[in-house]
Amino acid sequence: MKLNDLTSAAAVQAALDEFSTIGQDSFLRRHGFGKASGYLVCNPRDGSWADSKAVAGVALAYQFPGTGGLLAAQFSGGVMTVQRRLQMLGFEVKRLEEVSGRDWSSDEVTLIVADYLAMLSFELNGQRYNKAEHRRRVLEQLPGRSAGAVEFKHCNISAVMLELGFPYLKGYLPRSNFQRSLLVDEVSRQVINHRALDEAALLAVQRPALEPSVLDFSAVKADVPACETAVRELAPAYARPPVQRDYLAREAHNRSLGAAGEAFALSFERWRLQQLGAGQLAERVEHVSATEGDGLGYDIRSFEPDGHERYIEVKTTSFGVRTPFFVTDNELRFSRDRAPQFRVYRLFDFRVRPRLFELAGPIDLHCHLDPTGYRASFGPG
Repeated sequence: MKLNDLTSAAAVQAALDEFSTIGQDSFLRRHGFGKASGYLVCNPRDGSWADSKAVAGVALAYQFPGTGGLLAAQFSGGVMTVQRRLQMLGFEVKRLEEVSGRDWSSDEVTLIVADYLAMLSFELNGQRYNKAEHRRRVLEQLPGRSAGAVEFKHCNISAVMLELGFPYLKGYLPRSNFQRSLLVDEVSRQVINHRALDEAALLAVQRPALEPSVLDFSAVKADVPACETAVRELAPAYARPPVQRDYLAREAHNRSLGAAGEAFALSFERWRLQQLGAGQLAERVEHVSATEGDGLGYDIRSFEPDGHERYIEVKTTSFGVRTPFFVTDNELRFSRDRAPQFRVYRLFDFRVRPRLFELAGPIDLHCHLDPTGYRASFGPG
């Protein structure tokens, strides 16, 4: 099979619809592609942008069911291949930098950051707002910018918000390839003076939580978000932009939310074993952080169907799938010492529609670890 065999616009649209439904990370992982470095293709249904090579390869699987399409190593992406083929089928294709808008002016960045923070304040307060209307108003003030460019910039702002310890807007998954100096400085400047956002974020991370009632645990599991492999040097802590508070750290200390998440994970784990035909083991699953106390390096002692123990550390957030979580040195060492048996259950969107993904083995195998502090004492370490 060759790229030239792609002749169906409907197949391309089907691939784009799958991309929009499950998101970039899940789509690329499912089909074995990396992130686009050259070109993106626009989904005409919603104006969003997708990795063009991945979409083209998967589109062939839709056009020729049972073939699996083209794998990443079987063809090249670029102006003379993927771009030309997708444009021949009527789709808009642009270079990554055209869509991401790296050359935005300071006035444009000021405007779009203000709009983003306004939407985030509404969302954290639980108030309804219309994203499409916000996008329309922004586009009226940004002549020459496409809906895709605005969406891409929103995703860039989401990445900055996480760096500053804020939750991000749902639907705008963080994308970290942005003009750092201008965007980070502008977001930092605005959040420091945004009292409504501060109050909304503080209330959102400190609210008590209850274990949600879930009737169908089969819909709870989610894909692990891809860990970005691009190496970048972290700025020294003293050089990072000042913010009022680290809201994500505060949420991590919300005992009510943590307890509710652990109770939910306990119920899920018992259901998992029952589904595997190990009902007797399910009855022996223990919430050890409640019965024996914190400090063990994990929260739940469970089992594999063959009887081997499984140690589960539960991390819960009310926010999106890419929200960072906090790890103690004890948890990290335990994950390394008991790697074959250790799991992190990361719960997200907990207050609305609780989902979880699972990390197996050492935590630093899956995540970048950013040291955030030290214990200062006057005796031996």
